[in-house]
Amino acid sequence: MKDIGIDLGTANVLIYVKGEGIVLNEPSVVAIDTETNNVLAIGSEANEMLGRTPGKVKAIKPLKDGVIADFEYTEVMLNHFIKRIKGRGILAKPRILICCPSNITAVEKNAIKEAAERIGAKKVFVEEEPKVAAVGAGMDISKPSGNMVIDIGGGTTDIAVLSLGGIVTSQSLKVAGNSFDQAIIDYVKSKHKLLIGDRTAEDIKFKLGAVFNGDKDNKMEIKGRNLTKGLPYTIEISEKEIEEALYPLAMEIVKKTKEVLEKTPPELSADIVDKGIVLTGGGSLIKGMPELFEQELKVPVFISESPLTCVAEGCGILLSNIDLIDK
Repeated sequence: MKDIGIDLGTANVLIYVKGEGIVLNEPSVVAIDTETNNVLAIGSEANEMLGRTPGKVKAIKPLKDGVIADFEYTEVMLNHFIKRIKGRGILAKPRILICCPSNITAVEKNAIKEAAERIGAKKVFVEEEPKVAAVGAGMDISKPSGNMVIDIGGGTTDIAVLSLGGIVTSQSLKVAGNSFDQAIIDYVKSKHKLLIGDRTAEDIKFKLGAVFNGDKDNKMEIKGRNLTKGLPYTIEISEKEIEEALYPLAMEIVKKTKEVLEKTPPELSADIVDKGIVLTGGGSLIKGMPELFEQELKVPVFISESPLTCVAEGCGILLSNIDLIDK
């Protein structure tokens, strides 16, 4: 019997199968026909349709800010992904470990459990994302010493101090990858009077995203609709400008991190000063993120080896050590 770990992210769903590693990494998007409510596409195929669909086709993201905003479509999406990997010889009724943000309510946790049970899980474990990310980043959280992780995902950033296999103090805030995209859209709109879509914003974030020491000579051309003329238009934008758009958001994460550190017992704080803080999640890859944190927090800051797949890999480690999972 193969166990399955699911990183249910706002931007992507990753599925880890015990003994096989990560077998699926797809965008959390469902495309539906608004007239009939039929599902037309799921995952990458649906993602291609974002912002490009005719009137009656709507691409929706069933997860918002790290929690399920639309249960029906989350279940449809999970069902589709599980069916796809079942074709790989995974038998019926696996044990499933699902990761969720650290601040979700008991009601939301139960809803996630029920969704997994309905898609045929024998037993469902729900674990908090920062804990799983820390395990995936190679931290040994089972010992009585402090570890700090900041997981900058698509919908939420989870900040947590862990010790003895559990979370000691944590905060979750809705400033993450999606907020960075929105900040870029708003900045380009107010400064250049150009309207761009989500996909263009994400592209800019990947190529020019910076929060510290942005390079004014690193530029790219972007296309959108000129707000004054209403016509398609192309402009050039620099990394330094994107830093201007993203810096305030990065500072919000810094502020929350300081709050978590203030609530941390002094013995654990001493461990964090020695070991440093580990950044995981796609947002940690934005240029200058560790440098900015180091400057503001006066603690060493590192990016984990594979920030995008940390949570899924952590699922794999926890599935092999079921005793580490909260009973």
